[in-house]
Amino acid sequence: MSTDPLPPLREVIRRHDLGARKSLGQNFLLDLNLTRKIARASGPLEGATVVEVGPGPGGLTRGLLMEGAGRVIAIERDSRCLPALQEIAAAYPGRLDIVEADALDVDYRALVGHEPARIVANLPYNVGTRLLTGWLSTMEWPPFWESLTLMFQKEVAERIAARPSTPDWGRLSVLAQWRSKPHILFEVPPQAFVPAPKVTSAVVQIVPTAAPEGVALGDLETITARAFAGRRKMLRQSLKGLPVDVPALLLEAGVPDTLRADALDLDGYLRLARAFSALRGDGARTG
Repeated sequence: MSTDPLPPLREVIRRHDLGARKSLGQNFLLDLNLTRKIARASGPLEGATVVEVGPGPGGLTRGLLMEGAGRVIAIERDSRCLPALQEIAAAYPGRLDIVEADALDVDYRALVGHEPARIVANLPYNVGTRLLTGWLSTMEWPPFWESLTLMFQKEVAERIAARPSTPDWGRLSVLAQWRSKPHILFEVPPQAFVPAPKVTSAVVQIVPTAAPEGVALGDLETITARAFAGRRKMLRQSLKGLPVDVPALLLEAGVPDTLRADALDLDGYLRLARAFSALRGDGARTG
């Protein structure tokens, strides 16, 4: 479908009095050429089930439907936006489900069922990282999502896709990369949004990969939390306080005790998580 029968988004916003609310982290995308570009970036959409968080007046929603998504599940907590979304649902019969809820509280597996789903969203700035870490931290793996195509502030996107020994390498990088592969697709300038934020944004795609054997998510989170809390310290110092002998932990993992957190690569953190589990005698509680 090259066009849709709905009015321009600025008219929709004016008619429904949908001023963006800072308290909800709202910045609306009104350019349907851009929203369709984001939709296409998620991959071929014909027949696909897509979960969208924070659709607002529906710019990206319309882009997804115009590009052929079979079913879009739009999760919106701002009741002001529901009439505009209902107009889209009427224009695309049977293809848009509107869920009034806080995306942080949704049971996504129950929502999408057992069919593979993609998440494509211009995430609210104030909860974007919390939503991402929740999707990355699910114990079920492979997860309910087959890909994430998400808009973040550029600085967050760079942390997600960062490499070791760079200033952006941190806990979020390790969590995003230990069993999935992220990459930045393209940047979006502030003027693309209403209202325009003070920062550049970027669209990131994350695709799940096989979970490394013998690595427990909880152990990896414990190790990275301790290490990056003292990222300028040597690991023999920053890991103090763990309930194991730290020199033995580093020796078991084959990690030099003089390294700093930002110099240790992903494989090093996976080795530390395995060694942490072994030294505590827990065995490998993978997830």
